[in-house]
Amino acid sequence: MPFFKGSLVSLPFCDYGGPLAESEDISLALLKEAERLASRLGLSSWEWRFKTQPSFFPEPKDPPSKVRLLLKLPPSADELWKALKSKVRSQVRRPMKEGAEAVIGGLELVPAFYHIYQENMHYLGSPPHSLKWFKEVIKNFSDQARVVVVYKENCPLAAGIILLSSDTVTVPWAASRRAYKRISPNMLLYWKFLNFAADHGFKYFDFGRSTPGSGTYRFKKQWGAEPIPLFWYQKAGEVSSGSSRFRALVENVWRRLPSWAVNWLGPKLRGYISL
Repeated sequence: MPFFKGSLVSLPFCDYGGPLAESEDISLALLKEAERLASRLGLSSWEWRFKTQPSFFPEPKDPPSKVRLLLKLPPSADELWKALKSKVRSQVRRPMKEGAEAVIGGLELVPAFYHIYQENMHYLGSPPHSLKWFKEVIKNFSDQARVVVVYKENCPLAAGIILLSSDTVTVPWAASRRAYKRISPNMLLYWKFLNFAADHGFKYFDFGRSTPGSGTYRFKKQWGAEPIPLFWYQKAGEVSSGSSRFRALVENVWRRLPSWAVNWLGPKLRGYISL
């Protein structure tokens, strides 16, 4: 970021992404070389993100501050629906009773998704990626990506993007409009994700990372997902907390800026933020 030294991150914007290696020795050699690269580039820090505890780093002193919520899927959406708590099923039906409908597609739905995403990122106090960036993600992932949008009378209320791997569907981006919170469009959105994943033979649905005890954590947990610790290591081998007082201050200031300002400035800054 301008006026600040950068950092080297194993996979920015993602929950995990360690070295691609066939053995621990090769993994460790790659990490050591990455550390030397960070030093040669004059970078202020490095961060490696793992989905499991690597043996070559010490056990963390405290529980990781971030977890991923993972749901093991049954063979069909019908079985999954029956396994949900009655309260969750009722919340999924609520937007449907209000006339909302979930549509799944690709590149053609990105603009509708992006409008909601921008609005939500402003509320959260975080700069958004650019529209072009999301279009490139969908183009390059091709048939391994889907966009889902919940509409009510042609008005987009909630939207998200899912990425497909060999046995897992992951949702890295999802957002809903707070003005329609009463009818819970986000519940229909996530049911569409899960319905697709179960009926297409995927074994797991990854809801993405959350802080234990937070609102997003409780939202994901209600679907039956189980928390799996994430292991993020920073320079000196300490687990990253992913938060700070400075970050909280910046978020508060960002929320107070006008929409035109954050939507113009945000994409220019987002590339410097690894979260």
